[in-house]
Amino acid sequence: MDGTDELARRFEAHRGQLRAVAYRMVGSLDEAEDAVQEAWLRLSRTGGDGIDHLAGWLTTVVSRICLDMLRSRAARREEPYGYQAPESGGGAVPEDEAVLVDSVGLALLVVLDRLGPAERVAFVLHDLFGVPFDQVARVVDRSVPAAKKLASRARHRVRGTPAVPGAELDRHRQVVEAFLAAARGGDLGALLGLLAPDVVRRADPAALPPGVATELRGARAVAQGTVLMRDRARFAVPVLVGGGVGLAVAPRGRLLYVVTATVRDGRISSYEVIADPARLRALDLAVLDPPGVNSPIPTR
Repeated sequence: MDGTDELARRFEAHRGQLRAVAYRMVGSLDEAEDAVQEAWLRLSRTGGDGIDHLAGWLTTVVSRICLDMLRSRAARREEPYGYQAPESGGGAVPEDEAVLVDSVGLALLVVLDRLGPAERVAFVLHDLFGVPFDQVARVVDRSVPAAKKLASRARHRVRGTPAVPGAELDRHRQVVEAFLAAARGGDLGALLGLLAPDVVRRADPAALPPGVATELRGARAVAQGTVLMRDRARFAVPVLVGGGVGLAVAPRGRLLYVVTATVRDGRISSYEVIADPARLRALDLAVLDPPGVNSPIPTR
């Protein structure tokens, strides 16, 4: 085995972990693969002789590549909203990407997409992978205290601040999760049991098929309208919206809609489907179950 083959073998031993890091940073499987491949090209040009800790070197290189990608994306002012959800019968998520989405969680992908580039990189490296702050600081080209502040700001945004006590938040979450399960299953009876008799559903026009009313009133009308949208429910996940429990509809982690819900006496008294990009940007979204440092990270 010559030197190039040995270097390739050593690189392949780290590919899965590098892809896991890159995917959490850029939220796109294609871009994550591009970042990992670019890291290999840089390694092959550099050679491995002068690298004492290959895993750390590769993580730093991939992270810097991802940071450049995120900054370029921000400079182009890409619009992350309005992604059209594939309807049933088509547009399936590729298996590899589905595995990655599941391992990260749709809610976390949505919230990470709302962080600044340096915040996102610092949070992913330190809070998700336990990378020391001296290495994080080198990646983001900041001092160690500044890198700690980046991760702290990101952590606060990821975790959010509930607007109600924990026990009440848990009760609201149970209702919203039951509503989501009924919506996914098209279970009209279960929906009727979860909706208040005088429930109101409002929706931005962009969230609805042409000709569908933006406002529905009464449990039966709202339940029937919810069943009609069941294909969208498969992309939904509970999130913290403005401190309360809501839903983010996010195919492949790209935010499409947010559902805000008001829960009273164990039933949903109103809900709103927000699809307008300006309104989505203004929402305060956070993860209901924020990840901890060194949480198990699938690398497939």
